[in-house]
Amino acid sequence: MNNVTLQLDPTERTPMRIVIIGLTITSSWGNGHATTYRGLVRGLVARGHDVLFLEHDKPWYASHRDLPRPPYGRTELYESVADLTERFAADVRQADVVIVGSYVPEGVAVGAWVTRVAKGVTAFYDIDTPVTLAKLRLGDCDYLSPRLIAKYRLYLSFTGGPVLRLLETEYGSPRALPLYCGVDPEVYRPAAASDFEWDLGYLGTYSDDRQPPLDRLMLEPARNLAAARMVVAGPGYPQAIAWPANVARIQHLPPSEHRAFYNRQRFTLNITRADMVAAGYSPSVRLFEAAACGTPIISDWWEGLDTFFVPGEEILISHGPEDTVRYLRELSEKDRSQIGRRARAKALSDHTASRRAAELEGYLLEAGRSPGRSGIRKAPARHATSTSR
Repeated sequence: MNNVTLQLDPTERTPMRIVIIGLTITSSWGNGHATTYRGLVRGLVARGHDVLFLEHDKPWYASHRDLPRPPYGRTELYESVADLTERFAADVRQADVVIVGSYVPEGVAVGAWVTRVAKGVTAFYDIDTPVTLAKLRLGDCDYLSPRLIAKYRLYLSFTGGPVLRLLETEYGSPRALPLYCGVDPEVYRPAAASDFEWDLGYLGTYSDDRQPPLDRLMLEPARNLAAARMVVAGPGYPQAIAWPANVARIQHLPPSEHRAFYNRQRFTLNITRADMVAAGYSPSVRLFEAAACGTPIISDWWEGLDTFFVPGEEILISHGPEDTVRYLRELSEKDRSQIGRRARAKALSDHTASRRAAELEGYLLEAGRSPGRSGIRKAPARHATSTSR
């Protein structure tokens, strides 16, 4: 286990050398990882830390890169685990913190190397914790193993609540902590003027487990409200789906278009993956994006949702088509707007990417206070941003 002491000067924030090995920061196509990493890295750099992001150069993301050269920190691509270990061993060895993310290709091999070579705090960052646990139970997880969980100093999780104790008691994590997704309020904000194109919208990649609640909470209400205009945006939906005539389809929306999309809706729908519902305490970044835009959210229910937004005041809960129809038909414009404003205030106070960066900094510094190891090194300034290969 890698425990170090980060010796803090009380009069000055100590910059850290941080290496993050993640699925992708350069491409947002069909994944939620890029948006999360972009906000987190930007926030860490703004707090004075030196961040190197390492991404496996996969053809799927290479052909869909909407941010090939992130303007914060340093991003480098590697071609294989052998390439990673050969070119970046010194960076990992000298870093104060090394974080490996979920879904990293050959993540077990990468994690085993990191926990063996790194001298600083090591952490695993899980953006799909309930999915990971389900894979571990089936013995079908190629980016994490039970043995590896015990080797990482920290387990940072998109899911909070009881899952964190499970990771510690059953899987041997030394410390499991929530590190939820966050939103950039400079990117996600209300439009100057509201010109609604749709009464209800939904943004999400297709999944088998989300389709039944989408049918129940949007498509059935659409059939009952022929005059209502609705939209579903996201890739992967089977051609066999019979979309109601008043439900428009958008194949893919890059993050640069999310704000405009939310601002053209009177309400937006949030639907949660089945594994996340079962675990609870698993907010989607879409919740925080829509809230920051001031767009009222209609959401399915899961345990812990009320720890992020207050039901009835900052978010609306739909248990079935009748609830969705009632909100669309009966909620006054005044009440609709107030719910959106309250949700935005909560998102800006508690759920920004910069807030997550500060939380992560605190976790790392606390982890580094374990006795018996060397102190943190001063990180040299790195001004260039590059994406190699």
